[in-house]
Amino acid sequence: MMAASPLEQIEAIGVVPVIAIEEAGHAVALADALAEGGLPIAEITFRTRAAADVLATLKEKRPDFLAGAGTVLDLDSVRASKENGAKFALSPGFDPEIAAAAVAIGLPFAPGIMTPTDLTLAVRAGFRLCKFFPAGIAGGPKALEAIVAPFNHLGVRFIPTGGVSLETMGDWLKHRFVAAVGGTWIARPEDLREGRFADITAKARAAVERARAIRESAS
Repeated sequence: MMAASPLEQIEAIGVVPVIAIEEAGHAVALADALAEGGLPIAEITFRTRAAADVLATLKEKRPDFLAGAGTVLDLDSVRASKENGAKFALSPGFDPEIAAAAVAIGLPFAPGIMTPTDLTLAVRAGFRLCKFFPAGIAGGPKALEAIVAPFNHLGVRFIPTGGVSLETMGDWLKHRFVAAVGGTWIARPEDLREGRFADITAKARAAVERARAIRESAS
């Protein structure tokens, strides 16, 4: 049996912690806290200068951890993601050049969409998994359901991010077109700065348990 791809692993887990980490020295403790809570995965966003170093640290010290890159907005970030060991990458929007560059270097990539036009362009470029961002203010699950309707027969799937919480996870994950949800609430910058790794583990565990319960009830 072939090993699952990173994007397939994301779907199996159902939750992607979205993390802006400011100090590479926190990388291992963060990964261990998340994994202990049942979430051996993180989207390390390029919103901070430490992102590339965090990815490199995890590649070296926690190679089994599913570390990906987020907020990939330019070609330099695409290259830095791949070179520093990111196993997947996501972007908040759709830029054909960035998407093509990720594909060209073998970096599993999910572009961001918010409108039918965005999704049309992403589908035409060959993508079937996209980030839906900013999920909350873009209209929530009902908006995504309407956007997806003309594309459903193509098997498109989504990772809604932005405004998703433990309380609203169920509104998203009950839909078959939602592969996973992205969440910043699991490990916030202040949690890392203040060393609240036990809290991160607890929030990760709650998210995993909630995702499992939602999917079991929907099946």
